[in-house]
Amino acid sequence: MDTTHTQALIGMLTVLGLLALMVLPAVFGIVHDRRIDRQLRRAGACPKGPHTAAGPSRPARDAVLRRTARAA
Repeated sequence: MDTTHTQALIGMLTVLGLLALMVLPAVFGIVHDRRIDRQLRRAGACPKGPHTAAGPSRPARDAVLRRTARAA
């Protein structure tokens, strides 16, 4: 391999590295959006009743903190 081939290889690897740096954030964003969509679909499929298989729903955390703050 002579100097011309080496320089061409270095240039090609540099371009591919820059392409990867530009594309990777977009790919991560797409994967993140799909995960959120899947979670929303799963949450939408859950029953809406106050009692589920996991047991009764708990009060909101802020409500508990406000109640303890008033008592103090």
